[in-house]
Amino acid sequence: MPVRTTARSGIRRATNATATGFRATAVAILAAAALVSCTQGQTDGGLRADPSAPSATASPSADRAENADRAENADQVENADSVENADQAEQAAGEATEEPTAPAEPAPELVRDAFATLQATLGETCTPGAGDCAYFLGRVTQELTELDEAMRADPKGPGHFKQPLADMKVLFGKVGKDRSTPHLEKFFTEIVSTRDGINTWMQDHPDDYR
Repeated sequence: MPVRTTARSGIRRATNATATGFRATAVAILAAAALVSCTQGQTDGGLRADPSAPSATASPSADRAENADRAENADQVENADSVENADQAEQAAGEATEEPTAPAEPAPELVRDAFATLQATLGETCTPGAGDCAYFLGRVTQELTELDEAMRADPKGPGHFKQPLADMKVLFGKVGKDRSTPHLEKFFTEIVSTRDGINTWMQDHPDDYR
């Protein structure tokens, strides 16, 4: 009896150990299968994932490309505005610094025109100290000044008018720049004689005033 009991106990322990081994193996197999299924679901998007749905990883790339295009367009617009503003500023600065053109001085009269107005004074005179010389002496002096300028600017050259230019130089040297009536009355004789002498010279050179 003790021998049988020992044998039965050994058989039971072996049987229990075998069953326990089978259960452990079964549990390990089920756990491995579940792990493989989860891994495949994560890599393939899951069995229930919609194959027509866009990939989630594509959206960030598309967003970045769109943002880059917008930034590039914004830079182009900003650069165009900057160039236009710079051109306008340069043009405005150029207009601001441009100096106005000074009016051209009138050209001297022709000799014949200046002599014609001087001739118009031949029939006029005045009496120094009588108060009637202001207009006459002022006019004759002005006509002689303009005739001097016309002769110096004439295409024939000042050498052609050597004598009248010399006479007017002597007169202007005496009179100076003072054109007041009392001062001109002091040189009444010189002014009138210079006028008459130039008239005589011009009569001998009719090509200069006809």
